[in-house]
Amino acid sequence: MHRHTLRSPAIATTVALAAGMLVALGAPTAHAAAGATLPFTSVEAESATTTGAKIGPDYTQGTLASEASGRQAVRLDAGQRVEFTVPRAANAVNVAYSVPDGQSGTLNVYVNGTRLAKTIAVTSKYSYVDTPWIPGAKTHHFYDNARLLLGQNVQAGDKVAVEATGTQVTVDVADFEQADGPAAQPAGSVSVVSHGADPTGEGDSTQAFRNAIAAAQGGVVWIPPGEYRLTSSLNGVQNVTLQGAGHWHSVVRTSRFIDQSSSSGNVHIKNFAVIGEVTERVDSNPDNFVNGSLGPGSSVSGMWLQHLKVGLWLMGNNDNLVVENNRFLDMTADGLNLNGNARGVTVRNNFLRNQGDDALAMWSLYSPDTNSSFENNTITQPNLANGIAIYGGTDISVKNNLISDTNALGSGIAISNQKFLDPFHPLAGTIAVDGNTLVRTGAMNPNWNHPMGALRVDSYDSAIEANVRITDTTITDSPYSAFEFVSGSGRGYAAKNITVDGATVHNTGTVVVQAETQGAATFRNVTATQVGAAGIYNCPYPSGSGTFTLTDGGGNSGWSSTWSDCSTWPQPDQGNPDPDPTRNLAKGRPVTATGHQDVYTPGKAVDGDANSYWESANHAFPQSLTVDLGSTQAVRRLVLKLPPSSAWGARTQTFSVQGSTDGSSYSTVVGSQGHRFDPATGNTVTVSLPDGTNLRYLRLHVTANTGWPAGQFSEVEAYLS
Repeated sequence: MHRHTLRSPAIATTVALAAGMLVALGAPTAHAAAGATLPFTSVEAESATTTGAKIGPDYTQGTLASEASGRQAVRLDAGQRVEFTVPRAANAVNVAYSVPDGQSGTLNVYVNGTRLAKTIAVTSKYSYVDTPWIPGAKTHHFYDNARLLLGQNVQAGDKVAVEATGTQVTVDVADFEQADGPAAQPAGSVSVVSHGADPTGEGDSTQAFRNAIAAAQGGVVWIPPGEYRLTSSLNGVQNVTLQGAGHWHSVVRTSRFIDQSSSSGNVHIKNFAVIGEVTERVDSNPDNFVNGSLGPGSSVSGMWLQHLKVGLWLMGNNDNLVVENNRFLDMTADGLNLNGNARGVTVRNNFLRNQGDDALAMWSLYSPDTNSSFENNTITQPNLANGIAIYGGTDISVKNNLISDTNALGSGIAISNQKFLDPFHPLAGTIAVDGNTLVRTGAMNPNWNHPMGALRVDSYDSAIEANVRITDTTITDSPYSAFEFVSGSGRGYAAKNITVDGATVHNTGTVVVQAETQGAATFRNVTATQVGAAGIYNCPYPSGSGTFTLTDGGGNSGWSSTWSDCSTWPQPDQGNPDPDPTRNLAKGRPVTATGHQDVYTPGKAVDGDANSYWESANHAFPQSLTVDLGSTQAVRRLVLKLPPSSAWGARTQTFSVQGSTDGSSYSTVVGSQGHRFDPATGNTVTVSLPDGTNLRYLRLHVTANTGWPAGQFSEVEAYLS
């Protein structure tokens, strides 16, 4: 589904001041702890012992640190390691990592200093996703997950280390778990192996699964320990249970597990893994664990879902579906999307990491999702959109979820009337947003050129008429605002009927309330500490479209000030992600080009490896390469490289250096001239920039190359001195 086709709402020039009504309306009620109860404990790499280099924190779209858990990670060159202190008894580990585009390698694993025979394979195959049809998107989805049964038990306090071999590896986080042994076959169940399935993964088990499902109607299909390869999707699945021996033991390899538009229901899927081979996002392809419908009264539980486009893309009748205790990892789009006509659906106690769009979404297309809920889920690192998004629907609950580290085009939670397609059913009834915890959520929106809040109410395509009740919310370390009220289309529809009752806001980068459209909300018992710029930004757009009225319901503190100039946007002080003045400003930064040849992509010019290189489209001068340094810098020196191998003959490239502070208006910093790259001198060219040069976007504009009919750079390095 195409997300975030947002038009930039220009900043208004008048201030609508808050109306006051000092009436105390009661304290917030206690609620359950936010997030899922998980069978593993995560340890951040940056908190471990390492011989590598820590990166971050950084919130800049398109950087490794900004997509990492906690916005920090550890970069390991070959031979370097990070050593974790095990937090609990465990016999299994899952590692979230990234490797440079186009590369692969392994992680050696050590337990208390002894190297295991087993290794963890790492690859960029499932990373570096591009979605050019989504405005504002850049290359994203840098991380991946890889898991390993250790073959032994470790105890709390033991040491488990991983060591990079073969390529640079950025390690983000490790999950330690005591995995159960394989479960026994249920009595009376029908084994897929008895119908010809191959547990070695070599043969095609598709027909065996179909035959077992047909034979087990009203009963259980058993998936024994092993790996099973399916080459096409299953359909006609109804009135059956599909059950494995546990997701560490029963693994199905397919990118399309169930694809069916309808079902009579009573389908129960549990306790195995479905791991796909999806390496890009193609919205027209049903590359999903479930595409369509499981039918009423169904359930999905205890599953490990990975490397798919979407975990569950649910259309048709899915009444009273329960999705619980699952792991969703590394999807190129949504984790789960209730795509209309879902009644009484409960999605609870799931863990979702590294989704390429909304992690959990309800979208009321064709008919409204009603009386459905997202409860006690833990969501981390959705790298293009929101943690949880509610697009229309009636009487929806978003309760006790823990969401962290959203990136680029998303908030932690979005309550929205953005319709995308018709017929759409806007928000109606009561939308209850209760007991949620949001950590480092919200992001700079490149379409609007200003931020999205941690929790966003968006009257995108129509006014908010539902009663939106936001209660008992905790918002911590939001890079920008805590609560945002906006009409994201820029058409100024009202966001009204909103109450925010009981919230703790700590260390928000800009403001507590970001009001950008007409409407009204009542706030009570909202306390804020360490507010970055001001309590309130109240600048509805379009100018003159109406005011946003903030009613003080009592019990509020720490955010009474108002940002006074609607012609400017408050900027957070997020610190310098890398204080070293000798650093290469361009390394690992977002990079684009006018084109590239074959696998020689732009990212190879800033990956820190002089042996890999960018090559433009051939026979098509001029060509250019542009690096986003993340903020305006006083660049004084460029070091440009080609691979040092003597196989690269000497050549002269003719190019100019251009710079920009806003990414749209460029000026020439160094005029066009020929620069000789010679392997005898390291195939390196140094270009000095004039004093007074300040730029964020660095562009090399290439018009000729005597050695090859294309622009070529293996490394573009930028320095302050």
